[in-house]
Amino acid sequence: MSTPEPDFYALMRKYNIKPRKSLGQNFLLDPAILDQIIQAAGVTKDADILEIGAGLGSLTRFLANSARHVTTIELDKNLIPVLQEVLGIYSNVNLIQGDILEIPVESLGLNPDYFVVANIPYYITSAVIRHLLESPEKPSRLLLTVQREVAQRICAAPGDMSLLALSVQVYGKPTITGRLPAGAFYPPPAVDSACVRVDIHPEPLIACENLKLFFRVIKAGFSQKRKTLRNSLSAGLALRAEKTAVLLHEAEIDPMRRAETLSINEWNMLVQVMHHEIKTKKETGS
Repeated sequence: MSTPEPDFYALMRKYNIKPRKSLGQNFLLDPAILDQIIQAAGVTKDADILEIGAGLGSLTRFLANSARHVTTIELDKNLIPVLQEVLGIYSNVNLIQGDILEIPVESLGLNPDYFVVANIPYYITSAVIRHLLESPEKPSRLLLTVQREVAQRICAAPGDMSLLALSVQVYGKPTITGRLPAGAFYPPPAVDSACVRVDIHPEPLIACENLKLFFRVIKAGFSQKRKTLRNSLSAGLALRAEKTAVLLHEAEIDPMRRAETLSINEWNMLVQVMHHEIKTKKETGS
């Protein structure tokens, strides 16, 4: 079912809505771009969608017209009256006011193969991704609208890796599907944005029993980016430099390398070595 496009500017005047910079609000209103997002996400008539950041409901409408069911979450209470008016005609939309970071995903009653579509501000991008991908009920796909620089960081390769890239790529394969010009938003952001699609792996690339250690190790590795792995890991994990060098050699990693040069496979080798070291100490009581 296709419905006439609401006058979102009139709705903002009616409900005295002004985009809140503190919440990173830039409303995506361009119909052509909204359609591109639907196509990039691969939304089909049997899809179950979780949308994060409903905004004025512009993307929610496109999702509702394309998917079986949409659960959409909006943090800003001031936008709820607008959303109730815009989305009231859709029987397949469940509108929730709340903070996604405080909502257990498994409490939403989503189908196991649900997709996430989100137009989220930079400052919560990493937190939202971790919250979703560490949930007991992970999505099968993410389609994120983020700053273009953030999109490039998520898709980085060894040599330019980051905490964000590793945090995403351990769970899925990211691809930039398109650039979004600033003019597609109201108000236009200072930078261009991009869409990133992340197809989630059936299982994380790091064994589940080692994931907690993996995140601890990579956080330490990137804690002092200009330093070698030997120094940054020693400082971040409170290890003697000599011990850190031994562990890195066991993982066949040069201690003089820097964190951004390592692949996930290399981090995995290092985490396995450290896991074995911790297990051995526990068993021997040393």
